[in-house]
Amino acid sequence: MLAKCYSGSIYGVEASTIEIEVYAAKAPSSFAIVGLPDTAVKEAKDRVSTALKNSGYGTKEEFAVTVNLAPADVKKEGPIYDLPIAVCLLKATQRLRTEELCEYAMAGELSLSGEVRRVHGILPIVMEMRRIGKRAVLVPADNVEEASVVEGIDIIPVRTLREAAQYLSGEIQIKPRYTDLADLVAAGRDSGEDFADVKGQLTARRALEVAVAGRHNVLMIGTPGSGKTMLARRVPSILPPMTVEEALEVSRIHSVAGREKGGGRFVTARPFRAPHHTVSSIGLLGGGAHPVPGEVSLAHRGVLFLDEFAEFPRQALEVLRQPLEDGHVGVSRAAAACDYPSRFLLIAAMNPCPCGYYGDFTHECRCTQSQIIKYQSRVSGPLLDRIDIQIGIAAVKPKELDAQKPGEPSCAMRERVVRAREIQAERYRGLDGVSTNADVPTRLLKDVCKMTDAAVCKYRDILEDMRLSARAYDRILRVARTMADLKEQDAVDKETIMEASAYRQLEKENSFWA
Repeated sequence: MLAKCYSGSIYGVEASTIEIEVYAAKAPSSFAIVGLPDTAVKEAKDRVSTALKNSGYGTKEEFAVTVNLAPADVKKEGPIYDLPIAVCLLKATQRLRTEELCEYAMAGELSLSGEVRRVHGILPIVMEMRRIGKRAVLVPADNVEEASVVEGIDIIPVRTLREAAQYLSGEIQIKPRYTDLADLVAAGRDSGEDFADVKGQLTARRALEVAVAGRHNVLMIGTPGSGKTMLARRVPSILPPMTVEEALEVSRIHSVAGREKGGGRFVTARPFRAPHHTVSSIGLLGGGAHPVPGEVSLAHRGVLFLDEFAEFPRQALEVLRQPLEDGHVGVSRAAAACDYPSRFLLIAAMNPCPCGYYGDFTHECRCTQSQIIKYQSRVSGPLLDRIDIQIGIAAVKPKELDAQKPGEPSCAMRERVVRAREIQAERYRGLDGVSTNADVPTRLLKDVCKMTDAAVCKYRDILEDMRLSARAYDRILRVARTMADLKEQDAVDKETIMEASAYRQLEKENSFWA
């Protein structure tokens, strides 16, 4: 007898439909899986056979079983097909009474005892099953919180194979799960540590506020203990809340990567990723033999914090250039190509030299000039060119720490950031892929960044004096536009242009810390 149901296959952050067809005939026992399965899929025959026996569906009859995973030219990976294969086998051997199996989709790994284990990528699979019009999707109970945010399709959580079979045969009822996505996002904000704990560092605080408001990349350079990491880790507290569309987009990436916060849960706070400086280029960019999203994609719509920036492998840093410019990562393999979104805010922090004290007035630098030059060269010019804001950070003196009052709290900074983002959202309404000033195409800059006459004159002086690349000049305009938005000004004035250009002074001097 032939039985059929549906599941999905993941490539990139998208899912495609997979038909699971199982044919069983009374004959000497055999079990074959065809349709380009990988090793994990081939091993399903042993997991399924044992799970059926331990779930009370053993039989003395022998069957020749053929499982086809269609389309046959798409690579099938992972244990995600265990549950649909087992259910279809029950139907094909007439141990499951149901006439509507084709209306269902399912995904899940089976343990030898028949328990249904969580799998990766359930969110895009559920979205694909909704697209093709399936009635319901049976998912592992550990995945239900993530899957239930998709509207328009019933999400049925199952804990065991027996429970799935009893539901499909009508023996038991399982109430479909649904989670209100808007309520989940509204209640899930992770504010992080507060900027009120930061004493002094007014320039750095201002730079980070501008960076978050317009999604401008930041490089902080300072001696050990100057507060670079402390400042960076408080950035999540001033990030604007995610929209429902952004939360769905981010959760789909984390679902595919299998790194959902809390395991199988929907992502409701903007990501803050801080990989160690030993990360490889593949770990940072994504890819591998079986491509998965890297850190730049896991930080999508959030922050990628690279501490000890100059200690990262040169090759790993250079792969950042394309995602910083384009907002996505293309991974090509012999079989196919996939695309991962990577529109993130880069915050980098580094010391001024190997010992960390070059230019410091309280500690003597032990590095030779050649060591300093070699250390500086780890951050290439093309990469530095893509970093909008570059600031030096000096350590606050111990006496000043005791005297300093608490800094402005994050809530006040966040209010200004949210207002600036609202202004940008209204300005770029209708422009696909443009939501912040950092995203503005060069062709639109003149229309977007309208300047006063005094600002135009100052900008011309900057062009003659600083000798930067054309990209750097465009980024100065984008930063100035953000500063004007924070002040709710229609036009960019002279003072704003001067402040924006000051954030490129380190680059102008041909030395980060001259």
